[in-house]
Amino acid sequence: MSSTTPTPAQVRRGRWILVGLFALFFGTVGAAGVLRFSGWQPPGSKVKGQMLSPAIDARGIRPTLADASPYLWNPATRTWRIVVAAPEDCGQQCLTLARDLDKVWRLFSHNADRVHVLWLGPVPPQARAMPALRPIRDDDGLRNLLPALADPAGIPVYVIDPNGFIILRYPPGTDPGWIRTDVSKLLKLI
Repeated sequence: MSSTTPTPAQVRRGRWILVGLFALFFGTVGAAGVLRFSGWQPPGSKVKGQMLSPAIDARGIRPTLADASPYLWNPATRTWRIVVAAPEDCGQQCLTLARDLDKVWRLFSHNADRVHVLWLGPVPPQARAMPALRPIRDDDGLRNLLPALADPAGIPVYVIDPNGFIILRYPPGTDPGWIRTDVSKLLKLI
């Protein structure tokens, strides 16, 4: 076997290939770092609601359903909650919101049992028969944990994760389809 010494042209070519591989690897890592720390996210991973950071811990709250039975967070069931804290004199706005959330809940179809719509405060009489709504008593302190609840524009909507953390807030007048889209993504996570 004869060993040949590489020519200077082959050495240069080998070095350029090595530099190219180095640039390819560290360039993609660097670009990913720049995108990550600049706050950019792919459109498919963004949520429509306002992500609460840090999430608000509601695990210490023990809600009670309107029929006086306890409502447990029970993380093992992997249930997501959509929460509405209605004011006393809500009227038509509450009825419209209740109808919209009932439609959203129905659109989850086979996953509807993994989503609860919790309603704090008075339920409009026309909405009491809606299967999606779970009225809970307004004496458990949950209302006090909901951020920016007193919004002059109307009634915000919140999402609570299976463990009992308030993670999303939707401003008044949010398209119900956005809530459905975000909760659908969350249901796929777990």
